[in-house]
Amino acid sequence: MKDRRLLVQAPLRGLSLLQVRHISTVPFGEATGDTARVYREMEQDFGVLAPPIALHAPAPELLAASWMALRETMLVDGLVPRAAKEAVAAAVSRGNQCPFCTTMHSTMHNSLTSRPTSSWRDMKAWPEGGAGTPDQLTAWIGSAGKPPFEPELLPELAGTAFCLQYLNRMVNVFLGPQPLPPHAPVRAVGPVLRVLTGLMRSSVRARTRPGTSLSLLPDAPLPEDLGWAAADPRIAGALARSTAAVELTAVRLVPEPVRALVAAELARWDGSDPGLDRAWLDAPLRELSPADRPAGELALLTALASYRVDDKVIAAFRQDGSGDREILAVTSWAGLRAARRRSGQLLTDN
Repeated sequence: MKDRRLLVQAPLRGLSLLQVRHISTVPFGEATGDTARVYREMEQDFGVLAPPIALHAPAPELLAASWMALRETMLVDGLVPRAAKEAVAAAVSRGNQCPFCTTMHSTMHNSLTSRPTSSWRDMKAWPEGGAGTPDQLTAWIGSAGKPPFEPELLPELAGTAFCLQYLNRMVNVFLGPQPLPPHAPVRAVGPVLRVLTGLMRSSVRARTRPGTSLSLLPDAPLPEDLGWAAADPRIAGALARSTAAVELTAVRLVPEPVRALVAAELARWDGSDPGLDRAWLDAPLRELSPADRPAGELALLTALASYRVDDKVIAAFRQDGSGDREILAVTSWAGLRAARRRSGQLLTDN
């Protein structure tokens, strides 16, 4: 089975990386150190070299952070069936106008519920027909407030929502609307999804071991706003480590005035789409020096309207010589701060 899966995975590696735009990628055969480790773990535990994670490879610490957070919240066997997590992931992705992630997670959810895996049948703690059905989870994502499930399930389900809030933004910036290489015909989506879903289902059946990714990054304290994860030390550890890695990278590579501005804007943000006009964007940017405005624009758009990041925004940011690491530092930090804000709103009645 493992050899057959590798025969399918290997040709997909290059196609996965072809989908990434704006930055260079690290080919599977050229990856070393922790990058090579994450690539191998992705194929083993997720089934494929997933572009939303692999795009972080020019900054290995951000690659490790994104993989660790996703793996330990969504992929590892726990109290919550994978299908329920996929329902949450799809609902978050629809709300963030991320067609790539909506397609992938909706397809995976439908596959798991139409043909349940053994892990679905074995989850005796999961309520049947009561709180936490897919419809109730979707409604919770859309309206926030009291979660429709027991408190002990919160780290996995809120953690999945948190990860997708982050990944949706990175996908909107760096990937296209469909899980296809550039110029591939739209009619290829169906066959591609069948192959990808088959690989991902095989990884669900293999039962992902908990906690093995934690050694990728050093221990760190859990931020207060992510305190909802504390009930599961493994998930808390993963989110603490990954958040610290993103924050440390931003301290080195993202101008402090940009970080202060974005933090202030997020503190006022109610989670709604700011729209297509530029008034909401230009007013805060005037508070920055001309040299910091390209970084400020990229960060604000990533956080609040990631679907609007285009070639022009990236080109303006690169004018001062900034490279792929700087682009990833700005977008990952802004995306993560927005995800933290949205996860807090998800658990309140606001």
